[in-house]
Amino acid sequence: MNGEKDFNVRVYGLLIDEHKRILLSDEERNGTRFIKFPGGGLEFGEGLLEGLKREFLEECNLQVQVERHFYTTDFFVASAFGGGQLISVYYLVKPLHDFGFKLAACAYDFGEQKGDEKQCFRMVPLADLGPGDLTFPVDQHVVQLLKTTLQ
Repeated sequence: MNGEKDFNVRVYGLLIDEHKRILLSDEERNGTRFIKFPGGGLEFGEGLLEGLKREFLEECNLQVQVERHFYTTDFFVASAFGGGQLISVYYLVKPLHDFGFKLAACAYDFGEQKGDEKQCFRMVPLADLGPGDLTFPVDQHVVQLLKTTLQ
């Protein structure tokens, strides 16, 4: 990092339906599998809400309404994507239309997807979700916060 302070800002959406199920993204990149909340890296020149809406459109072709801020990283984490210090911001979101994608029945159910990047989505009951069900430390922390504040 050559003495510079590099930051990786990421924004994620917590989409919880009326049955208290939350949307998860199962992904594989270059042979590495991980489970996270939908969202991703902020692009230069865009705001957090704009970036979150873009990420939902790019990842799952879903327009969302941002309901409210839920959490911003308040401890140090090195970024797994792009290096530097990770700053993640989470918002509660609602879909503006029905899902235009198939929900997977189990983790990493990529079906016929080929190539180095695969992704599928599934709804998991919040009551059944544990921190260990997600891959990254900030997402794991958010699961704990969700379970204590929304159940």
